[in-house]
Amino acid sequence: MLEPAEWAAAGIPLLRNPREVVSGLHSRHEPLVGTVVVAVLDHEERLAASASFVPRAAQVDGWDYRNALLAHLRRVIPHDLRRRTPIRTAVLLFCRDGDERWTPQDGAWMWGLRDACTLHGLRCGAYVVLTGGGWQVLGEGRGGRRPHSASPPAALAESVAEPGPAPPGGGGTAVEMLRRTAAR
Repeated sequence: MLEPAEWAAAGIPLLRNPREVVSGLHSRHEPLVGTVVVAVLDHEERLAASASFVPRAAQVDGWDYRNALLAHLRRVIPHDLRRRTPIRTAVLLFCRDGDERWTPQDGAWMWGLRDACTLHGLRCGAYVVLTGGGWQVLGEGRGGRRPHSASPPAALAESVAEPGPAPPGGGGTAVEMLRRTAAR
């Protein structure tokens, strides 16, 4: 389990636009209370892959959480263990009851995320809680009221800001990228 001070001291990279990431994951996975969403972002913070699941038991065990995260990461994206430095970042969104403050269960998920990232060759990214009061990026102090655990998901096109023209060589808009990822 990681304490909030340990998580903050770990140098977790900040999300450039956490509202966009949270809204996109909420629209795609429509998480209910108890759902975990693990997402992998590329070097430009675009969604490369994601998976959602409900953990088996209500235990607070970082080892079990790590194993569940690894199993889902392995299903949606190949590992990056051959790279010298990670280029993709894993982000975890946990939809739960209560308020946005840190809990021991959050600490276990944080430990599990950090260890799963190491074992899959990813950079450890933000840990977000989604509750009835809104969302909060723990360790950063950034959050918002929408979406929240009971809000209906926005249409995918509404939850993702449209970028400017596509870079040379393709890439498409963020909405097209999300739709292609959802089809995987």
